[in-house]
Amino acid sequence: MHHHLIWTTYGTWLPGDERGWLRSGVPAVQPPDPATRAACHGLMREEMVLLDDRQIRVVTETIMAHCQIRGWILLAVAAKTNHIHVVVESDRDGNEVRDQLKAWCSRRLSDLAGLAASTRKSGRRRWFTEGAYVRQIEHDDYLREAVRYVEEQREVVDNGQ
Repeated sequence: MHHHLIWTTYGTWLPGDERGWLRSGVPAVQPPDPATRAACHGLMREEMVLLDDRQIRVVTETIMAHCQIRGWILLAVAAKTNHIHVVVESDRDGNEVRDQLKAWCSRRLSDLAGLAASTRKSGRRRWFTEGAYVRQIEHDDYLREAVRYVEEQREVVDNGQ
């Protein structure tokens, strides 16, 4: 199965966001809702996360390594300051793939930040938002377009934009 995954860093795209947002179980992008955004911002337990260049490299390398360990075929990956794109072929459900990749990236980012397992309670606990965009790719045209799109996102990062 091919999957297109996108997830955001913690606090960078809250429900109610002015760019639009997704509500669980609703198939359309929701319009901005400042009251919802303010309420969600008030519930944040940590500061918003914007990845720096070193953290972006760690996320990219972790995704590549985990896919190799699992025997998944990584077709495209682009880690950016506030979100990550992945197109992958795996033998698993897309939600499981997403959960594994996010968990390993979180572990590696915590390691990079010097947050040993015994001290995590006092350090950052959230690197990414809950959930993610997960789509199973069933058509070759969609697969080609998803890979092209993600590669273009990576080129923007590689060119310093």
